[in-house]
Amino acid sequence: MVGVFKRSFSFPNKLPNRPPKPSLSHHIRSISLPCRSHPLISQLRNGITELRIWPSKFDNRTFSWLCDGLSRLKEVHDSLDDILQLPQTQEFLRCHPTWVDNLLEDFLHFIDVYGIFQTSVLALREEHFAAQAATRKRDDSKIVLYIKSRKKMAKEMSKLAYTIPDISKCSVPGFDKLSITDAELVSIIEDVVEVTVSVSVAIFNGISLSFASRKSSWMGVMMRLPKRAKKVKAEEGIQELQKVNAESLWGLRKKGEEEVKMVLNGMQDLEGCIGGIESGGQKVFRSLINSRVSLLNALTQ
Repeated sequence: MVGVFKRSFSFPNKLPNRPPKPSLSHHIRSISLPCRSHPLISQLRNGITELRIWPSKFDNRTFSWLCDGLSRLKEVHDSLDDILQLPQTQEFLRCHPTWVDNLLEDFLHFIDVYGIFQTSVLALREEHFAAQAATRKRDDSKIVLYIKSRKKMAKEMSKLAYTIPDISKCSVPGFDKLSITDAELVSIIEDVVEVTVSVSVAIFNGISLSFASRKSSWMGVMMRLPKRAKKVKAEEGIQELQKVNAESLWGLRKKGEEEVKMVLNGMQDLEGCIGGIESGGQKVFRSLINSRVSLLNALTQ
């Protein structure tokens, strides 16, 4: 009986020493991987990855390709805004005001660019409405004004593609000493800025090349583009935007009824494309504003 009691004492002495080990290990993992921030960062990183492969996702540059790029860019900035509003994110940002100030300048630059983009698209849409009426009346004089507005649009888009990469480069002081979580946050924000530049360049170039009426216009675009944007080829204009060109609009008075009808059908399709670009650009514009407001709130609250 004594031997039995000794064994009964030995088991309880060992058992209490075992449970704390897995409990401690589990507790450490919960600290290193915050449940609130990690899923959002993972979601944002997936969105960035998709945007990086977006330019080559379609065999041809189409209206769907363009709208897909604008939609994905908007979703990335919506995800970023969600992360920026987290308490732990705002606490980190408040500790690095100089870096946040540079981010605010970058986002202000993006907002200015997309504001100009919206203004240009709206102006083209108004000119396009007038051109449709002129086509029905076979008014060649007003068609000339419309063709000039298309060329102006091409130049403005080319200029935006050239200026948007001109953003500041500023890293967080002591980046190598940051925790894994903070370093991941900094990295993901910088990736958003980088992918916003590359996607915007592709979008603006695609529109510019679509409305450029001559090959010489393409050469002018290439001369002004930064190195990172020179990968775009001449055939990468948006197909639907190129269906109605200057050549098809000249000499309306000499065209037959069927020819004019075909031109009007093409212009009606183009009207829908311009409206879609306007809507997509407006959504990106608002998302950029929301992200900048969240950055600003981190410093002011």
